[in-house]
Amino acid sequence: MRKIQMVDLQSQYKKIKDIVDPSIQEILESAAFINGPKVHQFQKNLEDYLGVKHVIPCANGTDALQIAMMGLGLKPGDEVITADFTFAATVEVIALLQLTPVLVDVDPITFNIDVAAIEKAITPKTKAIVPVHLFGLAADMDAIMDLAKKHNLYVIEDNAQGIGANYTHQDGTKTKTGAIGHVASTSFFPSKNLGCYGDGGAIFTNDDDLAHIIRGIVNHGMYKRYHHDVVGVNSRLDSIQAAVLDAKLPHLDKYNEARRNAARKYTQAFKNHPKITTPSGRSSCEGICDTCDCHVFHQYTLNLKNVDRDALVAHLQEHNIPCGVYYPIPLHKQKAYKDERYNEQDFQVTNQLVESVISLPMHTELDDEQINFITTTILNFINQS
Repeated sequence: MRKIQMVDLQSQYKKIKDIVDPSIQEILESAAFINGPKVHQFQKNLEDYLGVKHVIPCANGTDALQIAMMGLGLKPGDEVITADFTFAATVEVIALLQLTPVLVDVDPITFNIDVAAIEKAITPKTKAIVPVHLFGLAADMDAIMDLAKKHNLYVIEDNAQGIGANYTHQDGTKTKTGAIGHVASTSFFPSKNLGCYGDGGAIFTNDDDLAHIIRGIVNHGMYKRYHHDVVGVNSRLDSIQAAVLDAKLPHLDKYNEARRNAARKYTQAFKNHPKITTPSGRSSCEGICDTCDCHVFHQYTLNLKNVDRDALVAHLQEHNIPCGVYYPIPLHKQKAYKDERYNEQDFQVTNQLVESVISLPMHTELDDEQINFITTTILNFINQS
């Protein structure tokens, strides 16, 4: 059996090596390292793929979130609502801009932000909502957009884990995540579903005026060299990373389907086990069906009941099976983001999840032998404990 990895980027690279290597060599020979033709080519191809008017590449996903908020003109003290159960970058940029983070609980089935909790948290100071498409599952965007419209709020999609997912609207039409809110951000960190070979990110929007502002922000606030019209940052996607991403983009749907296939096999192995809740699609889904495309499985995360999670982690490590706990500490309990306004009763789902979730290896190169070994090892531990 091949070595099991949490993410197998080496095997993936070997399959596209004949495309990636010449593209990188071309950039090395042309020395068009910053804002070269490959960056513009990738930008256009990603716009076409997402069905969004504007893609603005930048240096990383955290910058993308920060720049999106800067572009909206949010001011210190403005409140921004986001999920308590997510990676810290989402709330980090809110704090960096001296905005006020407002953390709310998540849905127990999808792990995505709870719309009822959002509405409860809205105050006259609220200016924006940041839904995270956590682990690759599209958040409940129709309900979130309706709520934003009702209260005149911006919606900033955090699409770092969800690129390629389709959101099915109430009328049956579909839109790619990242193309629904007023603005969106993504990360191209190597382990992402669409990842480069370094750091990278992008901002998406259908708003022409906002896109213009953001294009200035990413380049020191300049639209004309040495003319600084807005306060900006230095955040650009380099040409080599753009070349890698452009080589991978035509394969993204195939990559995501490979992840879904692996997820179906995991789910089938754990089906109906009383101590294991497998991930589903949206709240109305009972599992991952053959046509489900709302989930792209950046992570495959189990929710355990009456299982010693830490002992299971140690057991998997003994059998050379990597795993992850995303996330072990809720944001409202992190030292940097504690706030006396928070009531523990408002985070019952998050507080339970941080004690019981475990993420299994998930990538495009998983094979049946590996999946069988992983699931058998887990089931043997749980059934004997």
